[in-house]
Amino acid sequence: MRRFLPLFLVLISLQAYAHLGGISGVVYDQTTNVPLRGVTVQLTGLGKATLTNELGQFRFTGLVAAPYKIELSHLGFKTQTIAVTVLDDQTTSLKAYLTSASVELSEVVVSSQRAHDQQLISSLDIKLRPIVNSQEILRLVPGLFIGQHAGGGKAEQIFLRGFDLDHGTDIRLTVDGMPVNMVSHAHGQGYADLHFVIPELVEGADFKKGPYTTDKGNLATAGWVDFRTKTALDRSFVKLEAGQYNTYRAVAGLDLLGQRGRAKNQSAYLASEYSYSDSYFDNPQHFKRLNVVGKYHGHLTPNTNLTLTGSTFWSKWNHSGQIPDRAVESGLIGWFGSIDPTEGGETSRTNVNAQLVTVTPKNHVIKNQFFYSNYNFELYSNFTFFRNDSINGDQIRQKEHRNLFGYNGSYSAQTYLGKSRWTTTLGAQYRQDITHHTELSHTKNRVETLNPVQFGNVNEINAAAYADELIQFSDHFSLNAGVRLDYFRSQYEDLLTTPALTKRATQAIVSPKLNLYYTLNPHFQLYLNTGKGFHSNDARVVVAQDGREILPGAYGSDLGVIVKPFPRLLINAAAWYLWLEQEFVYVGDEGVVEPSGRSRRQGIDVSARYQLTKNVYADVDLNTARPRAIGVEAGQNYLPLAPTFTSTGGLSLQTSSGLNGSIRYRYIGSRPANEDNSIVAQAYFVTDLQANYTKRNYNVGLSIQNLLNTRWKETQFATESRLQGEAAPVDEIHFTPGTPFFARLSLTWFW
Repeated sequence: MRRFLPLFLVLISLQAYAHLGGISGVVYDQTTNVPLRGVTVQLTGLGKATLTNELGQFRFTGLVAAPYKIELSHLGFKTQTIAVTVLDDQTTSLKAYLTSASVELSEVVVSSQRAHDQQLISSLDIKLRPIVNSQEILRLVPGLFIGQHAGGGKAEQIFLRGFDLDHGTDIRLTVDGMPVNMVSHAHGQGYADLHFVIPELVEGADFKKGPYTTDKGNLATAGWVDFRTKTALDRSFVKLEAGQYNTYRAVAGLDLLGQRGRAKNQSAYLASEYSYSDSYFDNPQHFKRLNVVGKYHGHLTPNTNLTLTGSTFWSKWNHSGQIPDRAVESGLIGWFGSIDPTEGGETSRTNVNAQLVTVTPKNHVIKNQFFYSNYNFELYSNFTFFRNDSINGDQIRQKEHRNLFGYNGSYSAQTYLGKSRWTTTLGAQYRQDITHHTELSHTKNRVETLNPVQFGNVNEINAAAYADELIQFSDHFSLNAGVRLDYFRSQYEDLLTTPALTKRATQAIVSPKLNLYYTLNPHFQLYLNTGKGFHSNDARVVVAQDGREILPGAYGSDLGVIVKPFPRLLINAAAWYLWLEQEFVYVGDEGVVEPSGRSRRQGIDVSARYQLTKNVYADVDLNTARPRAIGVEAGQNYLPLAPTFTSTGGLSLQTSSGLNGSIRYRYIGSRPANEDNSIVAQAYFVTDLQANYTKRNYNVGLSIQNLLNTRWKETQFATESRLQGEAAPVDEIHFTPGTPFFARLSLTWFW
């Protein structure tokens, strides 16, 4: 009898298992009928939870026949509870629709389910803060500062974590997964112009500081940001805006398929933006910008969706450039004046982006993305005035025509080993940049070419493969480990030589990552991020160095905590460290290579969000950094323009009566402008105001930049220049004045 007992128990367990059932479902946004990714789905009382996948799907298996309650929660949506009955040997299917709701910080939980990609701060900010222009998009990242020094048409200078990132050298920017940064750009490595994005179409921003994410490679040193545009419009709209300094703007978005499309799980819209402004400079900038975007989203099969995006962008402007302190102090020019009034530029970009997502019957996710950009750039600048050419001046032209091709693909699968969940992701990426007539020339008055400095064609390939494993051992502990391999082939054809000389170089780099997360409860999470990143250098530098020492590694770590000490208070704090190897930097303004040596940065980031009342929210970000060059004499080891302390914050208002808006400040402390800190970039403190009155069919808005009319320097550089008639060059601060009090009114109509 004893020998048959184990067999009897096995048969009973198999019979019990055979009668288990399950629950599966899809969660949609009720307004747009678009599936919602990342919704937290909990089986109330059982401690089981999961997240919806790319198609809004979720699934529970191995459930005994019984009634259950499922709770669905997603930031910015009303929490919903659904009663479900599970029957023997059956999977109960359901569809759920979530409706938009005001944000309640008391409902926000620190989730162990999404520890690796949890970004509560950015998700809250995008819901609470109105975005009024494309520059505001970047400021959604806590601690990130930007500065414009070419009249609004040129990409902004970016600062983050003790980095002067120039225009994108050490931060990777993407829009819907498509790269924004331009490698081997005429103006500088990683140049990232986001002005082709219409701010009203931004749905969210995913980001992470530091080189800790396996699928983010080149340029993701200080961090990365991926902006997500809306998949569908809930309604069509038109917006008209007018402001000081002869400023006008018109935006329109048309829902092309409407309810009939949503009934078939399809959506499509067409949007356009036109802007004009003379701006506040003494020399009118005659700024013009045109954007056109079209997007389609639909299901090819029940488990496969396709998203197609096409856009085109064009901009042209004059600008006043950077002006020296001595010219203003002597009265030669005013605060908003210029030394060379012929500076300016023109740029355009046309994009095609196709994204295909498939979820297999076994819940494996396959992603394929193909993108293409045609890009043109022409910029006239004069940083040194008459230092090199005392007769004609030092104006330069930087110009290029570029075709960019690329692919991103990944395969993800989940498996369960005991109580642990393993998510395996394998990915491949490819990018090729082909430029035609990349140019740096000495010019006069934007019409006369005095002499070419550089003129050639770039052909650069970056191919990568990566593997990533996310292991959730329990409801408390998760581990993420990954590694990626990047391969570069750089080619430069120098057209100034006779015959044209072509040089090539190849190189590769391996980047491992390891991240640990411990979630004590829904109010406390501790994490440790570690990893290696890098940024590539300009192809003209790479071939000149024969491929040696041109992929400097960056080694970083973050020790952080996400905590909710009170129901209405959320805090994210991290101590971080980043060490960079030797690197060579191509200075596009002069066409030369500068070795910058090793460097070390360390600091503390603190972000806090507090709901003061049902309608009022407060936020503050505090960021410190200590950037230093390594192997350099003390007192000579400062990193020019690297921020050491920044802070942003404000109050946001959301009411059911339609009144909403925010008042915000931003502060950046004084910082060294050169290696020995003998020249200092001055601190500034600026406040902005946004007020809206929103009803179902219209919105009236008032936007005020620099509410207190502070006189401030938006960008500052230590530059050696010579004014006309000066006997010798002078090395001092050159700056672009920041926006004075600038008010704009807008009216938006929805239908």
